[in-house]
Amino acid sequence: MSVLLRRATGAIGRPSVWLGTILVLDAAIAVTGIFVGHSSGLLGLLAAGPLLACARGNGRVTALVAAYAIALCAIAAAITGTTVAGYRLFMVIGTGVVAVIVAVIRGRRESALIRINDQVQRAILRPLPAESGGIAFACHYQSATKQALVGGDLYDLALTARGPRLIIGDVKGKGLEAVGRCAAVLAIFRELAFAELDLVQLAEAMDARLAPDLELEDFVTVILAEFAPGEVRLVNCGHHPPALLASGAAELQFMAPDRPEPPLGLQPRPARQDVTLKPGDRLLFYTDGLVEARDRAGRFFGLDAAALAEPDLDAAVRRVVALLLEHAGDKLADDVLLILSEPVM
Repeated sequence: MSVLLRRATGAIGRPSVWLGTILVLDAAIAVTGIFVGHSSGLLGLLAAGPLLACARGNGRVTALVAAYAIALCAIAAAITGTTVAGYRLFMVIGTGVVAVIVAVIRGRRESALIRINDQVQRAILRPLPAESGGIAFACHYQSATKQALVGGDLYDLALTARGPRLIIGDVKGKGLEAVGRCAAVLAIFRELAFAELDLVQLAEAMDARLAPDLELEDFVTVILAEFAPGEVRLVNCGHHPPALLASGAAELQFMAPDRPEPPLGLQPRPARQDVTLKPGDRLLFYTDGLVEARDRAGRFFGLDAAALAEPDLDAAVRRVVALLLEHAGDKLADDVLLILSEPVM
């Protein structure tokens, strides 16, 4: 939601290009008006600069463009020396003032909406605790669109009587529709995570609740994880398998299920995996934005075991993200969610 609003307030991807285009356009109009002196009515078109600026820029940017347009018009009017040119100058001044007022009012209103939407989205994806139920966590969520907080990836943690239960998933689609589905999945998880004793039954109950509200081709890939002393229990419904870095190991192990199952919404019948998780072992959960990121040559990103072995979890996650951005050239094609977990000694 916030990405749509921020684009409208002037937080655009290439503001220098947009502003430069406006300045060049006004300069071209002024030069043309000077050379075609008898048609000095062209100078009135300098008002286009402030009007274009207020459509995407804030009040300060619009004011600068308006001052630039007024200065150009004044110079052109002085050179042509016609009465009509002077009239055009007053028209550009008036238009510039109106454009600045419009930009300021729009910016204030949309900034308020952005703050509200940001709070709503943070409520959808609550921050993970640094430690819960004997498990330490580090998390990083990066939207493919820089201005957005939430996309199609989801996660949550519930501290139940059977231990911490984690969900990580990815809904089909992007934008507002994907955010709405994320909210629905998390609401169901938060309701059922404490009631269902068995992790497989939890997955099946979530599928039964979600299926009636999903379209024919909609689905949600998820992993449900339940942490217990010395192990983690996994139920995988169509999601990328988590990566395990055992203490002292040099290579990652991917915890793929013996029998792949479809995502939620497609009637999965998963089986539970029990994975040994000792102090010093690290288990990385992630979404497809990590392993499907490509470089300019089209090569996929490869997880680095050494990066996950950084001294603390937060440093390890930051290192993986840095390597990912370096690989993808700072241009992510999909949202990226990483959750790194480790038993607390």
